[in-house]
Amino acid sequence: MAQIETKPNIFQKIKRFWRETVGELRKVTWPTPQEAWALTKLVLIVTVIMAALLGFMDFVFSHLIKLLVAA
Repeated sequence: MAQIETKPNIFQKIKRFWRETVGELRKVTWPTPQEAWALTKLVLIVTVIMAALLGFMDFVFSHLIKLLVAA
């Protein structure tokens, strides 16, 4: 006699998801506090540089468009 497979209920799905998530997080190589701060500083520096660059480009293009419209 064949055994009938039942679909897992919502609680079994959540339990399985949680178990797999914890298992995956154990495999992660977490950065040291020094590495985390160094990377955070790098992200902030790149963000400021990109904001300045995009602001400058916006300024230049807006003036070029004003010149074209005024002509």
